[in-house]
Amino acid sequence: MLRGAPTENSPDRALRVIVNGMICPFCRVDNDKVIDSRTSMDGSAIRRRRECLACKRRYTTYERVEEMALRVVKKDGNLAPFEREKIRRGLEKACWKRPIGAVEIDRTLTSIENEIYSQFDSEIPSSELGAIVMRHLRKLDQIAYVRFASVYREFKDVREFVDELEPMLDEANEGK
Repeated sequence: MLRGAPTENSPDRALRVIVNGMICPFCRVDNDKVIDSRTSMDGSAIRRRRECLACKRRYTTYERVEEMALRVVKKDGNLAPFEREKIRRGLEKACWKRPIGAVEIDRTLTSIENEIYSQFDSEIPSSELGAIVMRHLRKLDQIAYVRFASVYREFKDVREFVDELEPMLDEANEGK
């Protein structure tokens, strides 16, 4: 954010830019310093470790390029904003009690998001979004994939569920 602008009294009349720090989540003061900065999430974000100069507590922030406002076209034709956190919650539910850590979920989420933004400009049908998530989940963990598919595909009976599993079972049998 800009706090200062060139004035008549500026020594060199150059644009003076002072970047605001982040507001400390603990004491709510806007006065911090960056201790460490590195790329994160496959290079699509910058992770900054900060220390509040008022309360001396440390916290982490992430900086990422603001993507275009992508909207999801729902089954009924309504539009809803694309929400990264909604996809994260779906992945976390699917991966619940599976040997999949938060880093793997973040990596998968970043891959999903990169694929979406590389293929769609302003709108994505919810069916396409679900298919992309399912494809990534299938690579990550078969049980998580099945959990997600059972909710996403809204199976009406066990036969539909078995039909979804058959291709995975065939692949598993071919590998033996």
